[in-house]
Order: sequence, then C-alpha cells, then structure tokens
Amino acid sequence: MRVRDWDDIVNEVVDSGVDPDGWRAVAGDRQRGLGEDFYLGHPGRGVYHLKTYAKNPFEVKGVGSRVARKIDDGLDEFLPSDDAGRFAVQSAAEDEDDAKDRASKLEQVLQAHADAPTTPADFFEDAMDAVESPAFGPMDYDPYGRPDAMDDLADEFADADELLNSELDDLIEDDDVGRGFR
Repeated sequence: MRVRDWDDIVNEVVDSGVDPDGWRAVAGDRQRGLGEDFYLGHPGRGVYHLKTYAKNPFEVKGVGSRVARKIDDGLDEFLPSDDAGRFAVQSAAEDEDDAKDRASKLEQVLQAHADAPTTPADFFEDAMDAVESPAFGPMDYDPYGRPDAMDDLADEFADADELLNSELDDLIEDDDVGRGFR
C-alpha cells in the first residue's frame, strides 16, 4: 500500500475514465483525533481511503491510498445503495467556452426537469452529466459522527487505517494545529 497526498487520490479518481455514476462513498469523522475519513469505491477501480483535516478555512490537507483493487461481495455491503445521499467530484472547466457550454447544458437540464415530473435521483444524474462530473453517486455521510459502515471498513482495512492515521497525525503535528475548522 502506497500512502499519497489526498489530492493525488482525487486526481486519480477524476482521471480514472470509468463510468462516473458507478462511484459510492462513505464519510464522517475520524474514529479518534482531528479530521474526517472518506471511503470511495467503484467496481472498476476498487476502494480508496482518504483522511483529511482543515488546517484553516481555506486549506485542506490529508493522505490516502487505494486499499482494494476491486469491490467484492464482502465490501459491497459496506458501500451505500441508491437510496443514500449524494456526492460528486468536480473538475474545473478547461476554459471560458467550456464553462459556458456546461452552464448551457445545466440550464437545459433544469428546464427539462421543471417541465416534466422526474425523481430527485434522475435530476441529480442529469445535472452531473451536464457539468461533466467525473465521479458521482450515493453517499452515506454523517457530519457529526461516523456511519456504521465506516467502522466496518476500518476493521476490514485495519492496517491501512492505522498507517493513514499515523500519517495524518504527523501532518497535523507538523502544522502545529490543535484543532480543525468546520
């Protein structure tokens, strides 16, 4: 297992080229210490684990690693299904023309969903397609605690969890930060 900067993991997800709506995520507070845990999985890419904290309101730092190369039956049960909340990863528009094109597509999606009865899940998927999100899907998230699946995933990847905790604690100590920002 190779520990990397959390931004490198997010860039790998963005550049993965897999079906963008196949991603699923679980996130919440770290079990102990400052920061958050985030598991991100896709059948074609496996499972990633990120640990982050807000150094200040403008800077997030963290570490991560790919902890599984595939999602088998044992891991599948820990990742949320379509009836969970939603998340998306977004990459910036390449230039002003790209931004205008995405905005126009999003306006068309908004108008189409305003004119026809659709589900929130359909709206979300169409909006993510319009803005060309490279990764989106269901997410189990607890902003003030930990979803049960996080503890199950931490148990499943105990060695990785311990190593990533140690690396994040070192970042926090090096930054001389006693608490994070929310």
